[in-house]
Amino acid sequence: MPIRLLPEVLVNQIAAGEVVERPSAVVKELVENALDAGASRVEVTIRDGGKALISVRDDGRGMAADELALAVLRHATSKLPDDDLVHIRSLGFRGEALPSIGAVARLTITSRTADSDEAWSITVEGGRVAEPQPAAQAQGTLVEVSDLFFATPARLKFLKTARSESGQVQDHLRRLAMAAPEVAFTLRDENRDLLKLPACTGAEAQKDRLAAVLGREFRDNAVPIDAQREGLHLTGLIGLPTYHRAATTSQYLFVNGRAVRDRLLLGALKGGYEDMIPRGRYPAVALFLDVDPEAVDVNVHPAKAEVRFRDNAAVRGLLVAGVRQALDASGFRAASTVSTATLGAFRPGGGGGNTGGSRADFAHLFAQPYRNDAPSQAVAEQAAAFQAPPPVPGSPLAVAAATLGAAALPAEAAPNEDYPLGAARAQVHSTYIVAQTGDGVVIVDQHAAHERLVLERMKKALAGGNVARQALLLPEVVELDPAAADRLADRSHELAELGLVIEAFGHGAVVVRETPALLGHTDCAGLLRDLADELESWDSTHGLQEKLDAVCGTMACHGSVRAGRTLNMAEMNALLREMEVTPHSGQCNHGRPTYVELKLSDIERLFARR
Repeated sequence: MPIRLLPEVLVNQIAAGEVVERPSAVVKELVENALDAGASRVEVTIRDGGKALISVRDDGRGMAADELALAVLRHATSKLPDDDLVHIRSLGFRGEALPSIGAVARLTITSRTADSDEAWSITVEGGRVAEPQPAAQAQGTLVEVSDLFFATPARLKFLKTARSESGQVQDHLRRLAMAAPEVAFTLRDENRDLLKLPACTGAEAQKDRLAAVLGREFRDNAVPIDAQREGLHLTGLIGLPTYHRAATTSQYLFVNGRAVRDRLLLGALKGGYEDMIPRGRYPAVALFLDVDPEAVDVNVHPAKAEVRFRDNAAVRGLLVAGVRQALDASGFRAASTVSTATLGAFRPGGGGGNTGGSRADFAHLFAQPYRNDAPSQAVAEQAAAFQAPPPVPGSPLAVAAATLGAAALPAEAAPNEDYPLGAARAQVHSTYIVAQTGDGVVIVDQHAAHERLVLERMKKALAGGNVARQALLLPEVVELDPAAADRLADRSHELAELGLVIEAFGHGAVVVRETPALLGHTDCAGLLRDLADELESWDSTHGLQEKLDAVCGTMACHGSVRAGRTLNMAEMNALLREMEVTPHSGQCNHGRPTYVELKLSDIERLFARR
């Protein structure tokens, strides 16, 4: 068959395959047009998940009759006045959405401008365009799309159930609403309101809209971010490390008001939360990056969900540093959901979350009344039962006690419970510290908490180029798998920066000559085996700092006080005080929470006291 030009209707149907993949894509394109038209109110109605009907009404500038006729033609747009694809400041610009929709569905557009006495309407059915007709319509535009994919029935087979398609529409509209807090949005399915978001104004407009879309729980467990660098501006809310999800569906990223799914941004976000979130879990964030249009290319794909940055390093650096600084400012906060899950474990039939256990397992911890004044005699006696000898000189706990002056606090003195994490009252199972606050109880996992404290000390020392070492009186030879020994030997110069000095010692062995002073007495063999496993997961894409951070985390785990170590009151209070002044101490190096706080009112409800 000779080469020939395809019919225009067929060309539009082929192009529609890239732009109009499902009902949610139609809603996205039409709402973006409404926002570009300056709408302050957008109303969306769908039926049968959008397959039977999609209606989008706005109060924007509207279109005249001659503009309607052009709007349904391919590559006709009002958004590139200077034919400039570099300085793109609108959401749409390709001029493909309306003709693509009209090629596969029945499309009717009714619009009226502010200075017109009447509205005009135009219809496109399977690519066939009718003449504009007079119509009744207030200022703005109403776009109705019915019988989606009737002209390409094969595409209908790939659509999911009406419920699933409706969920996709909601997700797209929520993303658009997050980027435009000043606009009111409504989504209806048949006679139900699926989404109703009033316009937000004022300095807190963005935060108010995020709270309305993502829920109050997200706002209560998120911290603000505001960072600038080299013409880049990053704002939004990011969830605390202990407020995480099983998938990336709660990560909302925007570039110049456009919702995107960009690998660079997702990778930088992962780097920002490094060593603070469990493996296989993902932070909940809503981030808005404003960048000079010249420094970003949005003309990558017809769906406009991908972007390319001129300076990838600057963007990544801003996002990683901004996330870290925002989390640093959050101090030792842990997500409120941790306490909620714990209370669920106490309640009969309640969901336990990650805390495990039941009411019967933990009720004995609260058998004695907690008051805001001096501890009861029973609690004092229980605390006294857990007294231990002073820490071994040179151990991590001894260093902490000396640094904080905890040794000056006599065990018999009543500590001040006005501290954020309260005053230690007892140690349970030689693993958990029970502290009393002014209005509740805090339970601390001593190993997880101290692990984070050691890590932060190591990172601070590393940043200052002053990692103290301690030479072993007798160098220790550790036998390993030959491949593991080789991996450690190859990275010996990086390990030396962290105070761990090792050398190859024949086939399948290394000798340890110096260890970081912060670790105190440590199991060198166990430490090297864990480091060898960590090194195996590295690849060439890891930067030096990321590698050093990973090693710091492994070392800190070995250098922290272990579960089962009995602590005295001075040590327990030293741990609590250092947690209060250490960033990220609300979670350990693996992302697990280090403490749970229970308010007295919640405890009283557990026992039906109120």
